[in-house]
Amino acid sequence: PPELHVLNNCSPGQLKGLCSFLQLSTCPEQLLVRFCGWLLALTPDLSYASAAVLAEQLFLKRVLSLTQPPSRHLMAALTSFCSKYPQPFCQVLVAPVLREPGEGAEQTKLVCELIEECLEPDYVRLVLSQVLEVPLSERLLPVVLAVLGRQQSSLLPALLQETLPPELFDLLVLTLCRQAPAFSTSLSYAKLVTAVLTMYQSHVS
Repeated sequence: PPELHVLNNCSPGQLKGLCSFLQLSTCPEQLLVRFCGWLLALTPDLSYASAAVLAEQLFLKRVLSLTQPPSRHLMAALTSFCSKYPQPFCQVLVAPVLREPGEGAEQTKLVCELIEECLEPDYVRLVLSQVLEVPLSERLLPVVLAVLGRQQSSLLPALLQETLPPELFDLLVLTLCRQAPAFSTSLSYAKLVTAVLTMYQSHVS
């Protein structure tokens, strides 16, 4: 709709007010899918700041409140928005989910699914860097495993050493070593260490 071009003419503050006025954070999920479809066709693309406002207003509250798997409509809207604006999506939505205390089982599953099916390699690495910025917990281990699994499935074995920048790989290994005592009985931690040793055996002594 031509009215959507107003999104390109709003400041981030105005856009946040508009989202609040339109109650986009609580609109029905079927309408959310349609709205995100319109965003894909919008030209020119939204600025980073505007896309970040929309990611927060459209999805953050919904994702943080999940107690069961997201509906197909919500998942379609998430993947649609993520495909168009992955960086603000990761910074504004994924990062707060990773920092959220507590179990967050559904949120963790959602992040893993986005890693496996939606995010491009650069943004998969961004998610890993976000994980390593917070204390590692049992619920975050599957996210790191999903990152490594995505690298393994998308690149030839001979190129595996190129999947992570050296500084990010070193930080991953250092984090696993430092926090090992907290995971002495964790099967997920054991799987993660095994995956690192298998994929990067020439880099680990």
